[in-house]
Amino acid sequence: MSDNPIEPLAVTPAESTPQALTGRRKAFRALRHRNYKLFFYGQLISIIGTWMQQTAQPLLIIQLEPDNPGLWIGVIGFLPLIPLVPLSLIAGSLADRFSKRNIIVLTQGIMLLQAFALAALALANQIQTWHIVALAFISGAANAIDVPARQAFVMEMVEDRADLDSGIALNSAIFNLGRAIGPVLAGLLIAALGYGAAFLVNGLSFLAVIAGLLLMRLPPTPVMIKPPRMRSHLKEGLRYVWRHETLKVLMSMVGVAAFLSIPFMTLMPVFVQSNRLPDGTLQPVGPLAASAQPLNEWVCSRITCQDQNAVPFGLLMGMFGTGALVGALLVGMYGDRGRGRLLTIGNLGLPIGLLIFAASQSFWLSALVLLGVGVVFILQNALTNTLVQLTTPDQLRGRVMSIYSMLFQGMMGAGRMQAGLTDALIGAPLAVALGAGLSLLYSLLVFFHWPKIRKLK
Repeated sequence: MSDNPIEPLAVTPAESTPQALTGRRKAFRALRHRNYKLFFYGQLISIIGTWMQQTAQPLLIIQLEPDNPGLWIGVIGFLPLIPLVPLSLIAGSLADRFSKRNIIVLTQGIMLLQAFALAALALANQIQTWHIVALAFISGAANAIDVPARQAFVMEMVEDRADLDSGIALNSAIFNLGRAIGPVLAGLLIAALGYGAAFLVNGLSFLAVIAGLLLMRLPPTPVMIKPPRMRSHLKEGLRYVWRHETLKVLMSMVGVAAFLSIPFMTLMPVFVQSNRLPDGTLQPVGPLAASAQPLNEWVCSRITCQDQNAVPFGLLMGMFGTGALVGALLVGMYGDRGRGRLLTIGNLGLPIGLLIFAASQSFWLSALVLLGVGVVFILQNALTNTLVQLTTPDQLRGRVMSIYSMLFQGMMGAGRMQAGLTDALIGAPLAVALGAGLSLLYSLLVFFHWPKIRKLK
């Protein structure tokens, strides 16, 4: 193997992009590929279920551990980091050597069983914190293998490199459409039927994405005459990333945001936390709980609320998801007109929006701010993903994306832990503000020290 870089670090222009495709048509052009269309609709159903579980789990933790919920939410958010580092690197090598579809079907099946186990325990009213801890570990291990293969699989599904922007943006769109719909549905479902119903729906939703994957028509996976040793295969991907400054800066931006900014989602249930007193009245605890109380009373006067925090939390998550969906559509329509410029807007806008959220005492103002935060979050996240993929040669994409996903998920897991610990020490608003402030400082450093990032096409 040569010690020279495999390809010069340059974003490949989408020369074959049809000139007639503009605006909304350009955003959805990946759907002209049958395989991607099957993936899109199956994944959309599955992600709505996933966000229903992601909404139910922290609310359940608050009920199980009412004295220090932020710490336990942080611990459970950190757990997937333990299997992440070894498994995600191996997963990248596997994705470059074997059928990505088969890998994804296997991991999605494991996550289906994990959701059904949570549902069975919750519906039987036997669930305990240690159950959630153990199952979160299993889900994290499956996800560590799933994400690199799924991200690298986009190129195979869209086939045409010119459609990669659309494919990645639509991936973000369905993820965030699920984030917009899932928490709201979960809030209403949990309030009416309890946590087990949300976990059960999530388990059933995995059947859609597995069916879509099995219905795809894919060419046979090339068989390597002499497969490289795992160790040398991994080193080749790590060496490629290490030798290219722009690639390292892009990944560092994602890592810093994942550790300092994005963990605000971990603490969002704490912001709206209310406790029910013996006489049935709600006692506001979180900084937004008092202003959310009229909403709670209005909803709970019409349905029996098993968890008084579910509705305001689901609405906040839904607003963030709606903003992220808008951001994903913007990336799909206009991302190739200046990816670096839009990425810079997202990189600066995300921590600024979170500083405003941390200072707000109004539930409805916070909901509006989260709409904007969702937009800039996707500008940063989706465009970084696109630039990393376009900068990577085909034969290395699985390994490079495994490094990207390991960094993103690893730093996000560590960030959930730091958010939980910081919340325990100084409270949720200051924890979010501290992380956002430090993240903003790094964004400014990138802006002034690496101007070539904002000039990337």
